[in-house]
Amino acid sequence: MASENKILILGATGAIGRHIVWASIKAGNPTYALVRKTPVNVNKPKLVTAANPETKEELLENYQASGVILLEGDINDHETLVNSIKQVDTVICAAGRLLIEDQVKVIKAIKEAGNVKRFFPSEFGLDVDRHDAVEPVRQVFEEKAIIRRVTESEGVPYTYLCCHAFTGYFLRNLAQLDATDPPRDKLVILGDGNVKGAYVTEADVGTYTIRAANDPNTLNKAVHIRLPNNYLTTNEVIALWEKKIGKTLEKTYVSEEQVLKDIQESSFPHNYLLALYHSQQIKGDAVYEIDPAKDVEAYDSYPDVKYTTADEYLNQFV
Repeated sequence: MASENKILILGATGAIGRHIVWASIKAGNPTYALVRKTPVNVNKPKLVTAANPETKEELLENYQASGVILLEGDINDHETLVNSIKQVDTVICAAGRLLIEDQVKVIKAIKEAGNVKRFFPSEFGLDVDRHDAVEPVRQVFEEKAIIRRVTESEGVPYTYLCCHAFTGYFLRNLAQLDATDPPRDKLVILGDGNVKGAYVTEADVGTYTIRAANDPNTLNKAVHIRLPNNYLTTNEVIALWEKKIGKTLEKTYVSEEQVLKDIQESSFPHNYLLALYHSQQIKGDAVYEIDPAKDVEAYDSYPDVKYTTADEYLNQFV
């Protein structure tokens, strides 16, 4: 059944935003996308190459053909931002890490518009109130936590989406720096490989985000995506891959002390990726108990969602 919840996505052409747009369309929500009049700098360094075939222009054409309402504007243009927000019920921000702090402008516009029933700030990672991450990712998580506090202090209704490890960052190459596919001979494992991590495809993040947006039970709560078949240790993930290729890989285990040294001595994006891997694979930042008063486990709330398992995801590389 189509939802009357009108959803605006900021960062709609990004690696996560595009999946939220498609999930919104699939769910039958009236879907709006804020689009810049002038292109953003495309030469900035990227963490990983997006596993999405469309260019931005092709994506926008596909959006329009699918009924997405494109609104011209920018987070930094207050007037167009307010006018766009006035047309919708829910605002989902999927802005990249360099624009996290700029979300105070979105909150200001939401307050002025006065009609928004729900705001999803750009998180889409670990729970920024529950982590033991190191720099350089720690700063990003702290910025996201600040946006949470501003959202709450301004009385803006919210939902926080905690999805942990994207398959595009962690499973596509089994967290091997500079690799584009899972290795077939040898690999490096951070820590002892026995810490549970939570994996999810970017497309499934889109699906769960929209389910949460249409769910009154997630109002003013954090939604945690930790799917049973994807809640795995590094060693368990590698065992899945080894079974598929019929081969045992040569493994090198790296101590936390060495990982921290490598982070300090590396430049972007290696230091950033290593810090992300350290957070999940060594510190176990996906392992915690939720508080039902302020948290929702996505799998328990939406057991009908047919998510892609880690095992299924790896099939494409065999």
